[in-house]
Amino acid sequence: MRRLALLTLAALALGAGTPAKPDGSTITISVTNLRNADGVVRACMTGAEQSFPKCRGVKGAHAAKVDAREGTITMTFTGVKPGRYAIALLHDENSNGKADRALGMMPKEGFGFSRDAPVRMGPPAFSDAVFEVNGDYRLMAIKMRYML
Repeated sequence: MRRLALLTLAALALGAGTPAKPDGSTITISVTNLRNADGVVRACMTGAEQSFPKCRGVKGAHAAKVDAREGTITMTFTGVKPGRYAIALLHDENSNGKADRALGMMPKEGFGFSRDAPVRMGPPAFSDAVFEVNGDYRLMAIKMRYML
């Protein structure tokens, strides 16, 4: 009995039985208002103001892709370091990896941004979509918008 008590104390002292802390925050996005189940939804989360809304080749950026589904989907980023980030979404309905446009400028596919940042003549400014990550779990909703 004494040996069992000593083993239990040793295990507790070494941290056994306690969940390991994740290497950064977890950010979960509920993407609402998807009009169909065509293609995929791509998400880009970056802290690089000068490259927003793009992620490709951006150091420290997070990207995710899930199959589209009419209505609502969930996407999760893990291991997010503390800082300021903005998220851009694309409902890539034809899965070609890019945002298709009509007449050279009007988005043909759905899009969305953190904080539901307003869209005027192009994507919103980083400052309109930015949010803080400080080590906690974060859940947010982003509404997918369609122009056509």
